[in-house]
Amino acid sequence: MKYSRAILLAAALALAAGGLSSTAHAQLTVRMGDIKCEQYLAMSPEQSRNFSSWLSGWYSYQTGKTTIDLVTHQKNIAKIKDWCKFNRRETVMSGLDRATGAQ
Repeated sequence: MKYSRAILLAAALALAAGGLSSTAHAQLTVRMGDIKCEQYLAMSPEQSRNFSSWLSGWYSYQTGKTTIDLVTHQKNIAKIKDWCKFNRRETVMSGLDRATGAQ
């Protein structure tokens, strides 16, 4: 009887540990092109910096730029955020397209 309880306990612990490890490796996919201006403007400062950096890197890749000008980067972020303030339901990518003339 004690032997079967020990097996059941070990099996329960193994199942519980297996369930925990699978949730620890869960992934999240974000469609960056679907981020609306209202979402961008509501981001925390850290999230906003991360998103802006990703956006800048993506745009640099698309245009073949291999250098970073931090002053221009900050100015471009300010331009997109200003545009977003008046176009809250548009996507941030739409603002980027308009700001760069890539319509």
